[in-house]
Amino acid sequence: MITVFGSTGLDQIGTVPRLPQPGETVLGGVFATAPGGKGSNQALAARRAGSEVRHVSAVGDDAFADGALALLRAGGVDLSGLKVSPGATAVAMIFVDARGENCIAVLPGANGTVTAQDAEQALDTLPKGSVVMLQQEIAQAATERALDLARERGLVTILNTAPYLDTTPNLAHKASILVANETEFALLSGRGIDDLDAAMRDWATRHEQTVIVTLGGDGARAATQSETIRVPALPITPIDTVGAGDTFCGYLAAGLDAGLDLKAAMKRAAVAASLACLKPGAQPAIPLAAEVDTAQGWLG
Repeated sequence: MITVFGSTGLDQIGTVPRLPQPGETVLGGVFATAPGGKGSNQALAARRAGSEVRHVSAVGDDAFADGALALLRAGGVDLSGLKVSPGATAVAMIFVDARGENCIAVLPGANGTVTAQDAEQALDTLPKGSVVMLQQEIAQAATERALDLARERGLVTILNTAPYLDTTPNLAHKASILVANETEFALLSGRGIDDLDAAMRDWATRHEQTVIVTLGGDGARAATQSETIRVPALPITPIDTVGAGDTFCGYLAAGLDAGLDLKAAMKRAAVAASLACLKPGAQPAIPLAAEVDTAQGWLG
């Protein structure tokens, strides 16, 4: 079983012809809501990929909580580690433009109430080698405590560096596997995209860690202490890229949990992330395992 220790929220999504500049108002089109939060997205992706998944998180005692949890419940994700905190459920306010690009502001709400003690309870009984997936939308002290405990207990941790925070460099090296997009990794390493392969190799060697960088339409790359891996994305025209990175992380975790090697797990994850760009929303767009397997057959 995969344990996801992270956020839950409700996405509020507006489609606009183009993303507004600071101080500008852009007249939009359709408004929708959908379950979201990076932790929840990754938990659902891992579940749809075929893994048993437990999601440890928090929601508020407000009207948004049921909507935020709807697809997790329908998908069979274990929510026994969920807590309800007084106040608001987290909300992500999202604009998506005509090219599928997006900008997002997250209001953390109950996610900010997740504590280091919650991390201890979440990891307390996990056997050695279990997969734990983390992001950075809950209190950072709780994420760091989970990473420290996981290292002590021989657990496999996957840390997604989104959203990138000032404190990210303090804990990024503590994970077994680090997943970042190219912007986040450039901030973390202090080196540009033109130097990406060398920067990834240096990081992996220096921190004795696997580092994966997602590159949108160019797929993903990984560096370990002994090898470099590249996997392609599907050639698609994206409708909405919201949640694609979370889909990648969830499918990656599920592949590793199922015993796939790193390259095979990344290849499946990249195909899943591509398919997630073909539908609007984050969780509603996460593909089922059968869809990914079919598309992966097309890719070869």
